[in-house]
Amino acid sequence: MLHCNIDRSCRNQRIPPLAARKTAVVTGSTSGIGLAIAQALAAEGHNIVVNSFSDTAADHAIADSIAKQHGVKTAYIKADMSKSAECRALIARAAETLGAVDILVNNAGIQYVAPVEEFPTEKWDAIIAINLSSAFHTIAAAIPLMKQAGGGRIVNIASAHGLVASPFKSAYVSAKHGIMGLTKTVALELAREKITCNAICPGYVLTPLVEAQIPDQMKAHNMDRETVIREVMLDKQPTKEFVTVEQIAAATVFLCSDAAAQVNGTHLSVDGGWTAA
Repeated sequence: MLHCNIDRSCRNQRIPPLAARKTAVVTGSTSGIGLAIAQALAAEGHNIVVNSFSDTAADHAIADSIAKQHGVKTAYIKADMSKSAECRALIARAAETLGAVDILVNNAGIQYVAPVEEFPTEKWDAIIAINLSSAFHTIAAAIPLMKQAGGGRIVNIASAHGLVASPFKSAYVSAKHGIMGLTKTVALELAREKITCNAICPGYVLTPLVEAQIPDQMKAHNMDRETVIREVMLDKQPTKEFVTVEQIAAATVFLCSDAAAQVNGTHLSVDGGWTAA
């Protein structure tokens, strides 16, 4: 089901000329990091495709709210990022609805925590599909549109776990390492097309995904909630503070800006110093 909206009542918003507006597709953007990114890009005057797999009234209300607040076009498009055909269809429908796909932010992700020998096969398959393969499919579908438009921006939300490993997260670490390799490969292939591809590597961000990990971590480490947060989650994050979704969104806005035209095939670590050691 599709929703499209534009609200022209935001007279005080700084909206760029129509020709300067871009259309951004943000996967997994109805909560957490993805929603913050969608809102931040809309605040820059870009049209936004909001995505999730649930297609609820609340999902459509998010698209409405972004349009009303920022005076941009929005579309909610359902797509299950575990299914390759739906990933590619998301890009096609975004182009049909809003006329272009200039910015692609691959943010959708899931997590599961268990020792390797106990890791359920179906959880491995789902994490690899949603956290890694979906980005391949959306990127492959978006490249022809970006080439035709004369440029574009691809931002993959990776993780500190795309650079280093932690126990009990074999699928997630593998997928995020894969995202880093995909980012570099795409950047090299498109280097002369004015299309950049970069990754952002957050440390621990207090999102619904991270909240969902806490009970599993408590069980795996036999610790209470506060001890898990302090001694497991933030143990390697020198600031001992969670990263905020707004900080990840700001990094994304930069990578999508003209100022980042020569930033390509690399990553921005927003991890409180976790990977500095």
